[in-house]
Amino acid sequence: MKHSLCHAQLGMPALAFATLFLVANCSFAQRHQAPPAPTGPWMNSSLSPDERADLVLKEMTLDEKVALLHGVGMPTDEPVTAENAPSNRGVGYAVGVPRLGIPGIDMSDAAYGVRSSGVNGRYSTALPANVAAAASWDSEAAYEYGALIGRELRAQGYNMSLGGGTNLTREPRNGRTFEYLGEDPVLAGTLVARLIEGTQSAHVIGDIKHYALNDQESGRNSVNISISKRAARESDLLAFEIGVTHGHPAAVMCSYNRVNGDFACENKWLLTDVLKKSFVFPGFVLSDWGGTHSTEKASAAGLDNEQPGRFFYDDKYKAAVEAGTIPAAELDEHVHRILRSMFAAGVIDYPRQRSVIDPFAGFETARKIEEGGIVLLKNNRAALPLDSAKLRTIAVIGAHSDVGMISGGGSAQVDPIGGNAINPPGKGATHWQEQIWFPTSPLKAIQARAPRATVKYDPGTDPAAAASAAKGADVAIVFAYQWESEGMDLPSLSLPVYKDVDQNAVIAAVAAANPHTIVVLETGSPVTMPWVDAPAAILEAWYGGSDGANALGNILFGTVNPSGKLPNTFPKSDADLPNPTVTQPPPESEHFSGPASPDQRANGLPPFPVAYDEGVKVGYKWYDAENKSVLFPFGFGLSYTTYGYSALSVTPGPTVKVSFTVANTGARAGEEIAEVYAALPDSAQEPPKRLIGWSKVKLEPKEKRTVTVEVDAKYLSIFDEQKDGWTLVPGDYTIMVGGSSQSLPLKTSINLK
Repeated sequence: MKHSLCHAQLGMPALAFATLFLVANCSFAQRHQAPPAPTGPWMNSSLSPDERADLVLKEMTLDEKVALLHGVGMPTDEPVTAENAPSNRGVGYAVGVPRLGIPGIDMSDAAYGVRSSGVNGRYSTALPANVAAAASWDSEAAYEYGALIGRELRAQGYNMSLGGGTNLTREPRNGRTFEYLGEDPVLAGTLVARLIEGTQSAHVIGDIKHYALNDQESGRNSVNISISKRAARESDLLAFEIGVTHGHPAAVMCSYNRVNGDFACENKWLLTDVLKKSFVFPGFVLSDWGGTHSTEKASAAGLDNEQPGRFFYDDKYKAAVEAGTIPAAELDEHVHRILRSMFAAGVIDYPRQRSVIDPFAGFETARKIEEGGIVLLKNNRAALPLDSAKLRTIAVIGAHSDVGMISGGGSAQVDPIGGNAINPPGKGATHWQEQIWFPTSPLKAIQARAPRATVKYDPGTDPAAAASAAKGADVAIVFAYQWESEGMDLPSLSLPVYKDVDQNAVIAAVAAANPHTIVVLETGSPVTMPWVDAPAAILEAWYGGSDGANALGNILFGTVNPSGKLPNTFPKSDADLPNPTVTQPPPESEHFSGPASPDQRANGLPPFPVAYDEGVKVGYKWYDAENKSVLFPFGFGLSYTTYGYSALSVTPGPTVKVSFTVANTGARAGEEIAEVYAALPDSAQEPPKRLIGWSKVKLEPKEKRTVTVEVDAKYLSIFDEQKDGWTLVPGDYTIMVGGSSQSLPLKTSINLK
């Protein structure tokens, strides 16, 4: 006999929180029954999304059209009104057209999980930070990342994601680096495309953001980025191009900053010339929250939806249409794009229906992605994996590793089960720009894997005490972290001093006291390591998510062989970056002194300039071109086994095919990320090499496999500003293959025309 989930019986005692979620969610779902199925010719699913949108558009009044172009505030922060009452109390809501069966668009932030679930007494899985997913170089893991977010959005009653961050790591001190997918456009674009496909598989509207060149948080509302068209198209915009053309997001969020003089959300070159014409993007553009600055200009430039409010796209917009300063056809195009996106994503054919989230599946997905994203940076004398049978004493030191692991903040913040793990029970609510630890304890994970060892914990607040705890232990595992959040940038890439705790000094002291020291880094960005030569092993664990401790434990003790590789270069010092310091806004460009007047909203904060003089030289391309040595290169990561490369061949054609053999030369199974780079002809005037593809290869011990990577011609091309298009420069191309951007044992040349 079938039972609805709300009437199912729970058998064996599960986790207490699972029972609570079941009861709460079932009660909630029973109070919010699905509305009657809409009718109308536009409900014929055999028609294309564009045809269906046109049919609806013909039936809409002017007021209904305009209402679809803006939000009604942030329901999560505002009282219930007639307009926002149908919403899920998220960060944004655009009213629908109930009489035509068009639902409202209910939005939630969802960078690494659904935000603010705790406010509604609900649960969300925290996936590892996006940068950790990028470190897996695994497109299928990226799909599962997005699919889990999509399922949990839908289960909570949302039908639009505000995830999909794709800004390149041009400025690694950006406080949102953890939300993004690395420094290379091919890597970031490929992975975000799969993430978007996963999200939209749950019939929610997927998003890609922040379009574009929003690469620092300092003065993000006022900074004016200057960059050449070629440099933009070959770097940041190439990542968006791949994400848009391969992932087919229903929406693109434009960013706060100005680009070459115009705000991104009213920048015709960005929104219309590049996005809608060159990328052939059929979906809709919505502003970042409060990022709209005009009515006529923004509309003509290609902004389709103002969020979260209606300062420019409500009464002012209607008046402009009635006055003829905005053509009716322009209004209809905006509305058409929103409607066709709703049909394409399935939010109309598959109405949202609240359901119970599966926390166990969420934990498993989060753990597996974290296992694939942890990067082994150093492993002298095979210090790892640990052998529990040989361990008698283990010292675990620092970073609250007794109770939890740190997470990234801002609008990406996911609420942990039970609240912030370092706070007392009942006082763990999340707050803006507050450091939040998830209750996933590395100490407990280590104890579980070494049950016969004595495992001692030291908070790491004093270098001498930490060294004393480490001395004499069979192994010392010291944790350090760098916290990041939206709305701020890091002052430097050095591990910070928190509450008078100098983390670099603690690591140095522990490593001096115990030669068997393992350093575990929990960061969202690269960090400098003045102590790099001292410890036996170094792991980059990023922000590990809901089950980060078990993922880390599996890597430390060898249940899982590490396979992650760096999506960002780790430089030796801030002085080696294109800009040694982050350019800060002058006081007048930081914020308004009081509530913004209408003119201030329109004009925005006074601009301050930041020139991207490095152009296309982002990340490893900068260090290569400037002959700067690095701490750990892009694409680098060690394994518990070894790999060999041979038999490179390249076949030209519309799609260049690069074939080679990868062999596991070690004694245990593993996964190797085989990376393919190209050096363009000198006449192209490009950096020494660029990533053009990769393959993640599973290999048993002593197994070898022939791999073929098909290379999109665009990845071998340059952007020609005169032709306003991509051009393959005739000449000799060097194709290189290997295990990192600085370990490329296979090379061959090919002439392309």
